[in-house]
Amino acid sequence: MFDLHRLRLLRELKHRGTLAAVAAALSYAPSSVSQQLSQLEAEVGVPLLEPVGRRVRLTEQAEILVAHTEAVLERLERAEADIAASLTDLTGTLRIASFQTAALALLPTALGLLRDAHPHLRVHVTHMEPEKALPALQARDFDLVLAEEYPGNPNPRPAELEQEHLLDDALHLAMPEVADESGEESPITALRSLADHPWVMEPEGTTARHWAMALCRNAGFEPDVRFETTDLLLHLRLVEQNHAAAFLPDLVWLGQPPAVALRQLPRGQRARRVSTVVRRGRSRHPAVLACRAALLRAVALRATRA
Repeated sequence: MFDLHRLRLLRELKHRGTLAAVAAALSYAPSSVSQQLSQLEAEVGVPLLEPVGRRVRLTEQAEILVAHTEAVLERLERAEADIAASLTDLTGTLRIASFQTAALALLPTALGLLRDAHPHLRVHVTHMEPEKALPALQARDFDLVLAEEYPGNPNPRPAELEQEHLLDDALHLAMPEVADESGEESPITALRSLADHPWVMEPEGTTARHWAMALCRNAGFEPDVRFETTDLLLHLRLVEQNHAAAFLPDLVWLGQPPAVALRQLPRGQRARRVSTVVRRGRSRHPAVLACRAALLRAVALRATRA
């Protein structure tokens, strides 16, 4: 019988990449992690790690073990969910990661609903973009992630994660006043009119940046990106002050009327998909179900105020 604790360390190594990262995440000394994995190798009877430069990678046999460990941990999470469902009072901690605009526009209302319905449930929220939050969800750093997908740029969907649609968030071209000459042009013409104008976009490597660059290039120009930030409120402020053009979602308005001129985007590019993502074994946990219900209610309340 293999030691589950050591199997979890092996799984952590697969998701976090280095012994140092595993040690930091679990508050262990790196030497302790290495010793535990050496003991697991002795239990299994085959090498589990092989050196690659200054790092290590999992052998084929280690990957087999991790796959079985995932199944065991999923079953244990289901057991935890069943126990929680058998109780009359929802307690414990729910860990949520969310990108900025969803955190601002939806989470405060959802948190209020959760507090009223389940006063003993502790909710911990972290602002994190999906590119980092989804791997952290797999590593069990979070219980639920609010994630966004831009048209033609779906997030990776590992088999152990489950996505549930929350809303379609409309996307617009936000034009500074100095470039806003007419609202009658086609979406492509409006885009091309900003070919020589400064832009604000999310940083390179993000899904939003990849989508925005492709949109501009399909319109026939390379955007002059002078400002880079994941803070969409700063995007909005730069447009308001006539410093840049931007692509802005509806959630950024926080229920208020748009403060800048907006133009429609080309067909097929007019909305991003916002979803809640959880690990498969945790999807029926009462805290996750309550959170998803609260978020859906927050979306409905926002729609009534729009």
